[in-house]
Amino acid sequence: MNTSRAFGLLLVLLGLAGCGTTPSTIVEHPITARPQAQPVQAAGNGAIYQTAAYRPLFEDRRARHVGDVLTIVISENTRAGKQASSNASKTSEVDSSIGAIAGVPLKSFQGLGINAEASTSYDDKSALNSSNTFTGNITVTVVEVLPNGNLIVAGEKQVALDKGTEYIRLSGVVQPDTIQAGNMVQSSKVADARIEYRTSAKFDTAEVMGWLARFFLSFIPL
Repeated sequence: MNTSRAFGLLLVLLGLAGCGTTPSTIVEHPITARPQAQPVQAAGNGAIYQTAAYRPLFEDRRARHVGDVLTIVISENTRAGKQASSNASKTSEVDSSIGAIAGVPLKSFQGLGINAEASTSYDDKSALNSSNTFTGNITVTVVEVLPNGNLIVAGEKQVALDKGTEYIRLSGVVQPDTIQAGNMVQSSKVADARIEYRTSAKFDTAEVMGWLARFFLSFIPL
């Protein structure tokens, strides 16, 4: 009895773990980074200019440090098409006869003719069209500043719905010159961009036939 209850509890735990599984990701960098601590400047008493309290009057608020945030405007529209065709044909013919046979058995086959023909043809055509559209905004964090000034950014947005959680992730390299007003960058300006949309809901698995049904249908004709 205890074994049955333990087995049932294990199945429940596995089911709960499956419901909360986070989908895999193609983003290789950390999703976020905290800003680096600034060195503390010693206060200089008796002077008008204080280094510790200095704030520039005209400061560019463009993201440029680790921990700064900027918004990526996702506007991806890709189309691809491919067509291919091939054909082949082959024809062969054999025509022979048995001549005079002397000194050997089976003389009754003398004068027998053999004629064989074979023809093979092959024709194949294929066409493939693909279209993908992905639009939206996601705010990312600067996780690293490269020596040339380019910014490695990464970010994640999670939206919890009734049937699961949607994950929008992005990572890439941003050149500071492409940052527009409001710290916004077009996704087409992001180098080495990795943009993905995943969900933890099991919608795809619902369309896949179970392994037990596949086993029986493998040898039962329907």
